[in-house]
Amino acid sequence: MIFHYQTSKNENYYHKLVNDNFADKGLKLTIDRNQTYQEIRGFGGAFTEAAAYTFYQMPLEKRQEVLNAYFNLESGLGYNLGRVSIHSCDFSLNNYTYVKENDKELKTFSIERDLKYVIPMIKEAENIRRDKINILASPWSPPAWMKSNNDMNHGGKLLDEFKESWSEYYLKFLKAYKNESVYIFALTVQNEPAAKQVWDSCIYTAEEERDFVKEYLGPKLADSEFKDAKLLIWDHNRDILVERIKVVLEDEKANQYVWGIGYHWYVSEAFENLSKVHDLYPDKHLLFTEGTIENGVHLNQFHTGERYVRNMIGDFNNYCEGYIDWNLLLNEEGGPNHVGNFCDAPIIYDREKDIIHYNSSYYAIGHFSRHILPGAKRIDSNLDSEIIKHVTFMNPNGDIVVVIQNESESTEVISINTETKHNFEIKPHSISTIILQGEKI
Repeated sequence: MIFHYQTSKNENYYHKLVNDNFADKGLKLTIDRNQTYQEIRGFGGAFTEAAAYTFYQMPLEKRQEVLNAYFNLESGLGYNLGRVSIHSCDFSLNNYTYVKENDKELKTFSIERDLKYVIPMIKEAENIRRDKINILASPWSPPAWMKSNNDMNHGGKLLDEFKESWSEYYLKFLKAYKNESVYIFALTVQNEPAAKQVWDSCIYTAEEERDFVKEYLGPKLADSEFKDAKLLIWDHNRDILVERIKVVLEDEKANQYVWGIGYHWYVSEAFENLSKVHDLYPDKHLLFTEGTIENGVHLNQFHTGERYVRNMIGDFNNYCEGYIDWNLLLNEEGGPNHVGNFCDAPIIYDREKDIIHYNSSYYAIGHFSRHILPGAKRIDSNLDSEIIKHVTFMNPNGDIVVVIQNESESTEVISINTETKHNFEIKPHSISTIILQGEKI
């Protein structure tokens, strides 16, 4: 059986097409299911305090709608991944930590703040999914008193005298979340360690990240009950990915503690850097950990969804194993954000009008997450076009899923030869998912 789903600029929603009897214009997609690449872990978004706070400002029926839209395995995006910040980030209501000032021994450690909005939202999402969500956790900054600038914002560095306490802080966090039955499957060392931001941030050079991993955080994790938690480095943009990673992973002691590399989409679409890292370190895993549309909310814009798909196709074709979007939900301003760094999200809730808006990015992600299941593998495929972008997967049950993007102004027709020939119309500025179910190729 053949299924074709499409979202286009003129029909900005997700819909199923039934007619594939179009004239053959010569674009041929060839697929080799025997040539496999990376295994896919899944898709998800971030349970920031901003997302969870906005969620609990909604009436109950709209909260259920949002949860089903993301986590329902039949009608929604089927998310199985998530991300949380270790205490505050810019998409928190304000700076906060889990300990009192100057508590080097962490005796006052408490995640009470997260129990108000973030963890309850995770639990509700798991009820909809009927399964655990695999959560990635990232710190944006140590407490101010642990830093060279005595400020959670504006960069600064972790002071040597607090490296032991800060590495212990991660374990306290893991223990506290475990006690709340939230599964943290992975940690990153630091969110965006090369950026001095006006919000929660902390600078690590590649050498400093390497040394913190091999001398503090890596050994502590390995010797703890959380030795199976995956440790990711970098958690920043693709532009200088290769040189940053090499400094850490060329050190044998640091390398042994690193499961993989997290990265973001800002600044650069140098997808080839992912393959360079994979070729250098094929045992390491690549995970997209953050991306969003900047500068406020962009309702009714198709280019935002196109950006998602272009990045997802580029990343998956270069060994990415999973995609975690940024905020699951924001308000009509693109917040709350404690420094006014407003952004877009796939779902926006207008508090005054009590309306849920689904952006093109929501439908764009769905072209992948609805059909590419955890355990799927990317497989080899080729399309004789420089205009049309695509990526192909094989699900554990043998179904083949092809995601196709046409950012041009012209209609194209793609032919796929299975037991019979099928031609698919790919509209201008469109996103398509084609599923070959039980078809011999």
